Amino acid sequence: MDQSQNLAAVCLLALSLGLLVERGLCQHYYLLRPIPSDSLPLVGLKEDPDPVFDPREKDLNETELRSSLGDFDGRFLSVLPPEDKFTGNEELDDYEVQKPSGVMPKEIKAMDFDVQFGKKPKPSKKLKRRLQQWLWAYSFCPVVSTWNDLGSRFWPRFVRVGSCLSKRSCSVPEGMVCKPADSTHLTLLRWRCVARKGGLKCAWIPVQYPIITECKCACSN
Repeated sequence: MDQSQNLAAVCLLALSLGLLVERGLCQHYYLLRPIPSDSLPLVGLKEDPDPVFDPREKDLNETELRSSLGDFDGRFLSVLPPEDKFTGNEELDDYEVQKPSGVMPKEIKAMDFDVQFGKKPKPSKKLKRRLQQWLWAYSFCPVVSTWNDLGSRFWPRFVRVGSCLSKRSCSVPEGMVCKPADSTHLTLLRWRCVARKGGLKCAWIPVQYPIITECKCACSN
């Protein structure tokens, strides 16, 4: 597209989205409601540094621990340090437009940008498609996955966790950001020590560890 076409495209986009925003305060053109998941991702635990609370070598029998844990999902859990700390998307830049995959959301596909300026013709189907593709890419919120080392008091100690890109707004006009939209729980074993009469009693106990599985564009507040 030449300069005049680019300007017209930007005007069409801004006007169309502006009309949608007027329908409600912080109502996204994507029609996504914010989901209260502010507790994710989890903040790292503050452990007592005293090694007396650490499991001993005899407490780390992998066969016994696997039996106690039950289901072991190798996509998210690892006993040994993973070869790659990141899972293939470590180069994602918050300020770059990411390419979404799958089927275009129906809310974006339904936007036709049929706004006419004076005698200028309405945007062509090709231009509409380009605007829809750009809007879809700009509002796309991928889950960025990394491997976290939880320390020796968790088994397995390496867990693949997700986070949402949030350094820039994902909406036009600005104001919305990528936030957690869905999560799941993994079962881990936690080494827990309790002071009892006669000394310290320690054992592995099962705990639920939440991880982010989906991010969506939502209100920043």
